[in-house]
Amino acid sequence: MSADAGISGRALLAAREQGRAALIGYLPVGYPDVPTSLDAMRAICGEADAPGVDMVEVGMPYSDPVLDGPVIQRAGTSALARGVRTRDLFAAVEAVAATGAAAVSMTYWNIVDRYGVDAFARDFANAGGAGLITPDLTPDEADPWIAASDAHGLDRIFLVAPSSTDARIVSTTNACRGWVYATAVMGVTGARTQTSSAAPGLVARIRALAPDTLVGVGLGVSNGDQAAEVGSFADAVIVGSALIKTMLAAEDAGTPKDLTGLRAVVRDLADGVRRSRR
Repeated sequence: MSADAGISGRALLAAREQGRAALIGYLPVGYPDVPTSLDAMRAICGEADAPGVDMVEVGMPYSDPVLDGPVIQRAGTSALARGVRTRDLFAAVEAVAATGAAAVSMTYWNIVDRYGVDAFARDFANAGGAGLITPDLTPDEADPWIAASDAHGLDRIFLVAPSSTDARIVSTTNACRGWVYATAVMGVTGARTQTSSAAPGLVARIRALAPDTLVGVGLGVSNGDQAAEVGSFADAVIVGSALIKTMLAAEDAGTPKDLTGLRAVVRDLADGVRRSRR
């Protein structure tokens, strides 16, 4: 892990200084439409009377989302059908950065590669972005991205899983800047009724092998109690499907621009990480 915590890592450290885990919320740009998705991202960043997420993970919809569960796939497919484009990702990042929250993006590598790696890094940084989470790019195949992220001061957030070997964890954390994304369960994304029993063990392995590494845990958290549980041992709690479900429900009810349910879930999650005193 780079000695530089980067913009995204500093958000996790700021939460740690408050004695809690950071909260990271994932939303795809373009669902249910681009303007409403930007409003949703601003909404989860919190309001004067209610804390929100510390960081927004802006999802870029992709035509072959092999790692996404059904909730994220449905929202992403809808966004693509309604014409979302890569330039909208930069607009979303700019909207999040304007709130003061850190903005990272979860994106499949082909989107970056087709745009042009250095050009993407340049435009992402110019929009105020902190870095990328690249679920289908491993460090040993990431030389162009490592060079571009270094050139433009962006964080590199790679993934490790319960199946990762000790050697893979060491090489992955060494390549990261900011923090490492620990996938708490094997399989695709999606909210679950209970958190993964593998998560604490995976985080403990990361800390033993790379003591200075900041660790975010994702895949499965759906409510404040689970956020409190994960936040007791991780540096960041990552939530996606539970947020998107509220927006799908609003669209199904004929009120796609209604963010009331989204705000309620974020309040519960934000309360949860604040109960996870560390």
